[in-house]
Amino acid sequence: MTPVRVTADKDTGVAVVTLDRPERLNAIDVRMRDQLVDIWRELRFDDSVRAVVLTGSGERAFCTGLDRSAVVPQPNSPYMADDPLLRVGPKANDLWKPVIAAVRGMACGGAFYLLGQSDFLIADPTATFFDPHTTYGMVSAYESILMAQVMPHGEAARTALMGTAERMSARRAYDIGFVTELTEAGGALEAAVAAATVIAGYPTEGVQGTVRALWAAKEAALTQGFAQAPHLIALGNLPSTRQEDLFQSRRREFRLR
Repeated sequence: MTPVRVTADKDTGVAVVTLDRPERLNAIDVRMRDQLVDIWRELRFDDSVRAVVLTGSGERAFCTGLDRSAVVPQPNSPYMADDPLLRVGPKANDLWKPVIAAVRGMACGGAFYLLGQSDFLIADPTATFFDPHTTYGMVSAYESILMAQVMPHGEAARTALMGTAERMSARRAYDIGFVTELTEAGGALEAAVAAATVIAGYPTEGVQGTVRALWAAKEAALTQGFAQAPHLIALGNLPSTRQEDLFQSRRREFRLR
């Protein structure tokens, strides 16, 4: 089984990209990361696809970030550390077609690499958003930088700093404008496909130019933030063994706000 499924409707011009590891809460391992990179690049050359919907399989999670069991080879030099998810999103692969995220269940941690590079989000009432990094002694760097572009600063800061103690509800995400549409239960994918179908029906060059223009408005801040991220992570992350200790002893309770 492949960790990502792609279905395309040639009549509407809409492709649906589905993270398909529900038994792992759609957590991203190296294989899934590599497949997503390949998919975004393939979609650049497929002129029959004019809009994309990104979603997760199953009811429990859209995506829970990097799979903790993933083995990510690293160079010995501290100057060449590899972030395994840095190139996982559509914009990082120069896909300037509109991408709409349909969120059901949990979206946390590394999922923000994907949500932060989607053009807008649609969620159902089960969607929740949180960032566990600080709880486990890690710096939330790339995730926070991306979220600071799509949330009010206080909301991005609270999400990053409160760790696993809180989860942002779909309603709260909608109220602050992070989510653009809140559907009935199970309705996020259908609503996202409907919106993508409308957009795919418009002249392609105008749509893609608009996507590029909107992203250009954020690029300077992202470039500067991303340049700082590796240093902040190197300075602030606890050793992996200590992170694992904190993960094993974590509290399961959380507040939904």
